Amino acid sequence: MSYVLLFSVFVIATCGLVYELIAGALASYLLGDSVTQFSTVIGVYLFSMGIGSYLSKYVNKNLIGLFIQVELLIGLIGGFSAAILFVSFEYVSSFRILLYSLVSITGTLVGFEIPILMRILQSHFEFKDLVSKVFTFDYVGALLASLLFPLVLVPHLGLVRSAFMFGIFNVLVGIWALYLFKDEIPWVRLLRGTAFAVLISLAMGFVYSDRILSFAEAASYQDKVIYSKSSKYQRIVLTKSTDDFRLFLNGNLQFSSKDEYRYHEALVHVGLASLKNPKTALVLGGGDGLAVREILKYPSIEEIVLVDLDSEMTDLFTKHEALSKLNSNALSSPKVRVINDDAFLWIKSNTQKFDFIAVDFPDPSNFSVGKLYTNSFYRVLKTALAEKGVGAIQSTSPYVAKKSFWCVNSTLKSVGFKTTPYHVYVPAFGDWGYILISNEDFQLPQKYPEGLKFVTVELAQTFLVFPQDMMFDSTEINKLNNQILVRHFEQEWADYVH
Repeated sequence: MSYVLLFSVFVIATCGLVYELIAGALASYLLGDSVTQFSTVIGVYLFSMGIGSYLSKYVNKNLIGLFIQVELLIGLIGGFSAAILFVSFEYVSSFRILLYSLVSITGTLVGFEIPILMRILQSHFEFKDLVSKVFTFDYVGALLASLLFPLVLVPHLGLVRSAFMFGIFNVLVGIWALYLFKDEIPWVRLLRGTAFAVLISLAMGFVYSDRILSFAEAASYQDKVIYSKSSKYQRIVLTKSTDDFRLFLNGNLQFSSKDEYRYHEALVHVGLASLKNPKTALVLGGGDGLAVREILKYPSIEEIVLVDLDSEMTDLFTKHEALSKLNSNALSSPKVRVINDDAFLWIKSNTQKFDFIAVDFPDPSNFSVGKLYTNSFYRVLKTALAEKGVGAIQSTSPYVAKKSFWCVNSTLKSVGFKTTPYHVYVPAFGDWGYILISNEDFQLPQKYPEGLKFVTVELAQTFLVFPQDMMFDSTEINKLNNQILVRHFEQEWADYVH
């Protein structure tokens, strides 16, 4: 019986860390800046565990019954936590208060249950053996949770279903203890009925988790959600109105099919059309294949390498009929080689030179993306650009985030690139900025491929003109060890929204 209870420590530890990771990931999805969200969630959770451990000393009676009640509470609150947070995000003005309240309550209960369980077990083991065994099972459970979360739970179950599943595990531990100690617990029938009621509610939540998430996302997006999935790296949501597809990653708009051609024509053709008979092109990010579609308009192109971290993205835009039509089946072209890898790691091992490079990463809203805007990354990027090649980097809005935009420019210049900043108006985003990179002085093209909807020789002249309210004198360099760009970006967009 004692080892059965020790095994419950393993289950409890796994469940506790999963709730913590779910809260951190969910906060990152909804609020952005994964480093800040995980740091604050973990801090609040551990502090709350300390409070729970301290409070446990005041309990001296009916320890087994209390332990079971705590298990049921953790299962109920932890299991429903993700669903509550997703559904409430659009309706609760003080969302952070709700988030940290749930984290605090869960952490306090988890911190409370371990000391109680140790006191239940103290008659079965010597003190030194008890402590070593409990903490061994606790840490092994934490290791399992940290491995399961990114490899299995997020990509295959999602946050909401995972929370319900581990809530069920907590309740099963409580039911198991009810069975083992049924003769020592007062009000055992009432407790058993409560346990099975909680178990049924969690099981129903698990079964209907997709509907719960669909309801939450329907409130978050103006148009109908036609596709949603949590990959290992991000939450992918696709919406559709009468004549418009919109892609959102972690809640941030990536494109509108009504005007994406403006964005992608500007990203590709301003640089690529300046080259004579370009042969090779590299696209970093851009898993939607829309930049690749534009590059394929050049008959001289023989090879396009697309490096995008998320295979769910590239698969979606290869196999989904409407989306593959949008990118003109670009990702199925025999000229295109798709590589699903971290661009930072891939480019370090790359030895190939490219005539044209399009860098189409998401905005630097967190440190994991911000590393792809650092001088360390750009220094390696420079080795991939052919001597007479050019590239273009999407660089956020010079109107909303001018400090960020010009910081990208100064960072690129710091590694030896010649830079040519330019901007265009994209209705879905507003005024959007790019920085063209080269090893030699750049001249605007005097001819573009036929059939473009937006870019022309005359219009491109205006792309280089920046009004005074977009100018900012920046010499700041975004480095891996400071990530000043992420802080600028967050502050500027937060000020603009509010």
